[in-house]
Amino acid sequence: MSESAGPGATGMTVASAFAGMRSVTPVVFRAGCPDCRGRFELDAGALRLAIGATSRTTFYSFTCPDCGVTVRKPAGERIVELLTGGGVRTLRLHAAVQDEAAV
Repeated sequence: MSESAGPGATGMTVASAFAGMRSVTPVVFRAGCPDCRGRFELDAGALRLAIGATSRTTFYSFTCPDCGVTVRKPAGERIVELLTGGGVRTLRLHAAVQDEAAV
């Protein structure tokens, strides 16, 4: 009697799973600065995404590489999808809940 490795087991190692891959192309995002009007490309590490409870509190931000200003722009559903899929670090904002007993 032989032991089964369980459902979904293929016997494949991590090394063999990646053996056919040559390289991964880094994701870059095009952005613009409203202050200096600079246009540039940023990698995922240069962007931050904050997801709030509403569309008004969901945004992404970055520092302009040309003038150094911090830029904050609204992020709709499609932008959130693209940024998260591209590896941008995400912060979930939670609304502060006020304790009614303390009031």
